[in-house]
Amino acid sequence: MTGITGWLIVNGSLKTDTFMEMVDHYKKAAAQVELGLELIFNNELIIGVGDDQLFLKGAKTSQLPKFVLFLDKDIRLAMQLEQLGVRVFNSARVIEICDDKAKTFQYLAGKGIHMPNTIMAPLMFRGVEKEEEYLLQVEKILGYPMVVKECYGSFGEQVYLVTNREELAAKRKKLITVPHLYQQYIGYSKGKDIRIYIVGNEIVATMLRTSETDFRANINNGGIGVAYEPPTAFNLLALEVSKALGADFLGIDLLFEDEETPILCEVNSNAHIKAIQSCTGVNVAEKIISHIIAQL
Repeated sequence: MTGITGWLIVNGSLKTDTFMEMVDHYKKAAAQVELGLELIFNNELIIGVGDDQLFLKGAKTSQLPKFVLFLDKDIRLAMQLEQLGVRVFNSARVIEICDDKAKTFQYLAGKGIHMPNTIMAPLMFRGVEKEEEYLLQVEKILGYPMVVKECYGSFGEQVYLVTNREELAAKRKKLITVPHLYQQYIGYSKGKDIRIYIVGNEIVATMLRTSETDFRANINNGGIGVAYEPPTAFNLLALEVSKALGADFLGIDLLFEDEETPILCEVNSNAHIKAIQSCTGVNVAEKIISHIIAQL
């Protein structure tokens, strides 16, 4: 692949050691196959419209890349690159659907994907809320306990469990202007989920995540990940999600409705790879780079 250079785009505010370690995994994987991969932070690029045409400017933009490995959620930047003719992995469309948890469930509904009962909170403005009837309907549909999720968030940090009307009302008041949803609590899966990583519609790595202290199993919140071979139904559901979205790669989180029955938790278009690589021994970065090469 000598002579082909792409960009690895990440958010300019994410320069932590953990994030940069993930960047290194991708750069090393690309170097092994002589594929150029230049790190670009999204705030190093200026996008807009000038003289009725799209433009993209920046110190490193003398020539557009052949492709972009997009590890950010800056959907407008991804769209701009695509409209300028650049192949973006994942596409702006996939990133947009996965980044908004409500949009994820709306898009996948009716496509044979088993998912928790979900209510998308209406758009509201602070100071004009009249909530009693709305909360009553949410209670009737979902019952307690229920999960409240902000539509935009990572690492499980914007996911909450409420157990009664008082807690629901308080959370609703706090999030009144924030896009969020209410969701059926899958009690059988308390502190336990499965992360399935798919590249090019093939499962490449799977881990079981568990937590003894939290209903969320996210490793960032203290969960522990181990390599795991799930029941066939879990693999099939993950593949159906990938097929429905048409993604290049995904980290798909599934809950246990019971020991043999999967139910969708969420879908990540740019899931971190460090934990799943560490516990499975699978170099996911290499798998993604190989997929990109096959698509060029």
